[in-house]
This record gives sequence, C-alpha cells and structure tokens, in this order.
Amino acid sequence: MSTTQVGAAITQALRTAQLSQRELATRTGISQPTLSRIISGQRIAKVPELVKIAEATGYTIGQLAGTSAPSRMQCAARATNGATMEEMKAQLLHFMEIDAYLDGQAIPASR
Repeated sequence: MSTTQVGAAITQALRTAQLSQRELATRTGISQPTLSRIISGQRIAKVPELVKIAEATGYTIGQLAGTSAPSRMQCAARATNGATMEEMKAQLLHFMEIDAYLDGQAIPASR
C-alpha cells in the first residue's frame, strides 16, 4: 500500500471516529504536523505510530496499512488475567496484522 493510500485510510478512520487531526495528536502523542505529513503521503508512518493511530480510532493496523492477518487461523489460549476469549482474539489479530505489515515492508522478524 502506498503512503497516499495509508493516508487515505487514516483520513477515513478519523471520519469514522469523528476526530480531528488535533484530537488524534492529543490521543496518540504524535505531533499534528507529523500526522499531517503522514496523511498527505509525504511521510511513511512508523509501526509504533500506526499502532497508536489504530488504538485511537478503533481501526486495526491491517485496515490502516492495507495488510491483513491470514483469513483463517486457529488458536488456543487460557487467560490468567481475566481476559475474555474475544479480547484475546482481538490482540492476536492485532499482532498478526503488525507481522503482516512488517513483512510487507521487508522488515525481518527478530527472533
């Protein structure tokens, strides 16, 4: 996905969440000028920035970056902190989308 496409996805996320760039800056700690450059396609969004934007808008990293986790996966989990299965699935999806994004950017996984 190109930087302008990522910017368009963030713009859509802002509309959906009914947030301004200034409000998003406040919620994410990313400066408004930096957000403006990301949205306009003048700057590539870094993974930590995409994570913060996704959390603030309710979108997933896959929706913002045009990557997605595998369409089908199986998991087994046991919560030790009281998390529900749905919460654990959402976190797993979040991590899988980050992994897909990094693969798309040719950033190898560190082991």
